[in-house]
Amino acid sequence: MKSKIYRLVFWPLWFVVIPLALATLTVSLLAAGDNSFPEGTWGQLRYLVQDQKVPAIIVFFTFYEMLFYHFRYSLPWAERLGMAGRAGLPRNRRREYEHAGQLLDEVAHVLRKHDKEVRQKLSLEARAELDGAMQQLGAVMALPSFELAAFDHAYEAALTQSANSLAPWQRGELREYGESIVIAVGVALLLRAFLVEAFKIPSGSMLPTLQIQDHIFVNKFTYGPTLPFTERRIFEDLPPERGDIVVFMPPASENPKDAFIKRVIALPGDVLQAENGHPIINGWRVPSCRVGIYEFADEYGASTKSGELFIEFLGDESFLTLYEGEPSEHTVREQGPFRVAAGEFWVMGDNRNSSHDSRLWRHGLGAGVPYENLKGRAMFVWLSFNVLGADPLGVTWDRLFTNVMGHPRLPKEADPALKAGIERCLVLRPLQTEPPSPGPVELQVGR
Repeated sequence: MKSKIYRLVFWPLWFVVIPLALATLTVSLLAAGDNSFPEGTWGQLRYLVQDQKVPAIIVFFTFYEMLFYHFRYSLPWAERLGMAGRAGLPRNRRREYEHAGQLLDEVAHVLRKHDKEVRQKLSLEARAELDGAMQQLGAVMALPSFELAAFDHAYEAALTQSANSLAPWQRGELREYGESIVIAVGVALLLRAFLVEAFKIPSGSMLPTLQIQDHIFVNKFTYGPTLPFTERRIFEDLPPERGDIVVFMPPASENPKDAFIKRVIALPGDVLQAENGHPIINGWRVPSCRVGIYEFADEYGASTKSGELFIEFLGDESFLTLYEGEPSEHTVREQGPFRVAAGEFWVMGDNRNSSHDSRLWRHGLGAGVPYENLKGRAMFVWLSFNVLGADPLGVTWDRLFTNVMGHPRLPKEADPALKAGIERCLVLRPLQTEPPSPGPVELQVGR
């Protein structure tokens, strides 16, 4: 009974409460201070933690839990539970000693839960032998001076008696593995439903921010998780912000089958226009800085394309935008104005001339994304492939753990002059990056 109480306290404390407390404290310390994007690996880690606190807590919680489990034999109170062994117990026999304690608890549980069935199928003699074997094992484990030979004899007898008498009610090794798999799948599904989901980038509509064959994680908690098997959100007052990269299901007019990923440009009440792909919000042109000409391979690697590369500044975000094709000084292509309706947001791809987004939906009349279509906000690249790369596996290693919403960056093979141009533009960041409040508009297209 005392051992059971210790277990009820020990396991939740060391493998739930303390790891969670340490994970929360770690994230709080890393997230403290200035939230601007600092330099270096340590600075990037702090920025990622500041931006994605919930996933960071999950990662650190898992790390601390694995650490404690590795040193479980040395934890306080472990000796009282038979986990740390005892004086005289060889280190290589600790697992047997721990399993012996678990066997005693399991047999007691089976006899208590299935008492009536055991009495019907087990003779009085067999039941007495089982009880005797368990009592002997418990007595040997409780001896003031541990005797290895006596423990081995009692442990073997207890294993044999429990297997012969209680096999129909005990969990076999295959069943334990099956239950572990079911639990693992259940945890993964819960994480996918409420916190994090993986997505693959199939096209170049978000170049250069997201490369084709990038695999990203999406934070589903940012805008409020949805209830399982429904589209209803637990928190309905967490709308996206301008500049967010979001994953969503497109509106009904686009025959939605697969999720889209775009950047949020306009919010309810805004009047959105585009001039040669450059957004204008409420009559205010989103400020940008030209970086240079960016060359990149198409999705098949068969040819090279190019376009003008800019950095745009919207709210707190600074991000790269690409305008494929040759720049024209004479042709001006205007789209809009579009009035954004309540309960929706309008999106554009960072590759402005090669993105099927809000400007083109409904056969060019434009359309927004309803809040209920949101899946989450992009976090970071966890895997990336490039068939043209030097790595035999095709993995683009330099893109691993790239923060999608972080510091604007180009692939490793990009022209160094462009990278210098990015830093130059960031230094020239304008003071005004927020659009004015929306006013009346003569033409309302899209709603």
